[in-house]
Amino acid sequence: MEEEGRYYVVRRKAVPDVLLRVVETKRLLRANRGMSVSEATGQTGISRSSFYKYKEDIFPFGDTVSGQKITLSIEILDEPGLLADLLGAVARFHANIITIHQSIPLNGMATVSLSLEVRQETEDLTGLVEQMEGMRGVREVTILSRE
Repeated sequence: MEEEGRYYVVRRKAVPDVLLRVVETKRLLRANRGMSVSEATGQTGISRSSFYKYKEDIFPFGDTVSGQKITLSIEILDEPGLLADLLGAVARFHANIITIHQSIPLNGMATVSLSLEVRQETEDLTGLVEQMEGMRGVREVTILSRE
């Protein structure tokens, strides 16, 4: 029933606590090279078996790898300059735009699809999505894929 290698994008509030603790354990281990898994799991309050069970299956959206591709769908108001503001945010985060498509505005709304390539210098994409969500005229940002 479930396909191996299939990915889902889930908001933080929907992720079980144990998985968030696995992410925090991984962060601790990266930040403290001499720390053992036992020490890190002790600090985050999960068992070593839980860590090993899930460690390869969860990672923050912002943990990106150079060459990775992200596709976003963004619902925006039909206002002059709003598309330029979105593209400016992408530039500030140092991502490379691969494709861009904007639908014909209907009832004052348009949908923009952006496919982005993560580059070596690209900053945390979680910040990019959050910045877009907070922009005047942006109604919704949806992550369609991460390859």
